[in-house]
Amino acid sequence: MYKTKSNSINPAIMSYLKHLNCLPYLLVASFMLFYQAGISQQKNTAIDEWLQNHIERLGGKAVLMIYKDGKIWYQQSLNEKKGRKKVIDRFAIKKMSKDNPDLNKDFNAQSIIPLASCSKWLSAALVMTFIDDGSLKLQDTIGKFLPEMTQQGKGNISIQQCLTHTTGIYSNGLKENWEVLKQGNTMEAVANVIALREMEAKPGTAFHYGSIGLQIAGAILEKISGKSFEQLFQERIALPCQMTTASFGKNRVVLPAGGAKGSATDYLHFTEMILNKGMYQNKRVLSEKSIDLMQYNYISELKKIHSPEQSGDFGYGFGEWTMTKASTTKKATAVTSPGLFGTFPWVDYTNGYCAVLLSYNLQSKGRHEIYTGLKKLVDSQFP
Repeated sequence: MYKTKSNSINPAIMSYLKHLNCLPYLLVASFMLFYQAGISQQKNTAIDEWLQNHIERLGGKAVLMIYKDGKIWYQQSLNEKKGRKKVIDRFAIKKMSKDNPDLNKDFNAQSIIPLASCSKWLSAALVMTFIDDGSLKLQDTIGKFLPEMTQQGKGNISIQQCLTHTTGIYSNGLKENWEVLKQGNTMEAVANVIALREMEAKPGTAFHYGSIGLQIAGAILEKISGKSFEQLFQERIALPCQMTTASFGKNRVVLPAGGAKGSATDYLHFTEMILNKGMYQNKRVLSEKSIDLMQYNYISELKKIHSPEQSGDFGYGFGEWTMTKASTTKKATAVTSPGLFGTFPWVDYTNGYCAVLLSYNLQSKGRHEIYTGLKKLVDSQFP
């Protein structure tokens, strides 16, 4: 098992200090060790033990980062060979690693891996930047921007329904959604293919977790801005939040609901922005109003057609699950957006922290209990 080390002095600093006399060297070295300990994470035996006990179920490799009070409060990377072979290799790791080389390496805070449905939080936030600048309204209908939707009788679906997976358009799961992407060479062309699908419910009356709504929203963002979805994401979310490796890729058609890649460090920066009500490093990324709107539960009274294993009894806002009791008039105090591949980011307002558990494991059975158990343990560290 391999762990990150947090309190070692940088080798370059050590090399430089060796040129100093003994006493100054000791004084400076002591200061540097103290300084690094001050800015690095605390040790936490309880969380360390939790990671060690769950590493195999997490896929053999995992990174956990927790941010609180303006700094990294905890950071740990575990890489356990036996668990990795048993759990990860059996799930097409070789096929995935062709485009994601870090999957074949030990994980650390900078490892870039597919984020799956964690992408939804990023994409919903991007849509909300258009709400903030007045380019869109939540009640705007998609037919206003995509004529084919109107022609196919779907023009009355709202932007808000796209963000909450309540469009009513039939979906047959992730595989089918990826197939749709192959049927068009632009985001609007893909949206036009979606327009041909049958309806499974009246818009706004049923929840079906999937890719349809955000795919439509992504096409609309491109149309009204004249820029690609990736360019918009970089300009409006990634760069302001200092997400240096996060990306939806260079393809002309991307999957807003599941196509992002990034590191634990990147995603922690994003959750820090969410925690700080739209601010990142004293820069406004989203309005506080938009952050609030994302965190109500819009599906409590609706028919549930499909929800993933990890969601349990959570509610749903805009691109994020509400982990605490919430409604259309009461915001959640904790929110998350876990992905199919095992990564679990969350924000807890009650205890004032955000966190990211980055992992890669397609076994979803029991995942909800793993996630809620980890959060409960972390919460208990802040009496």
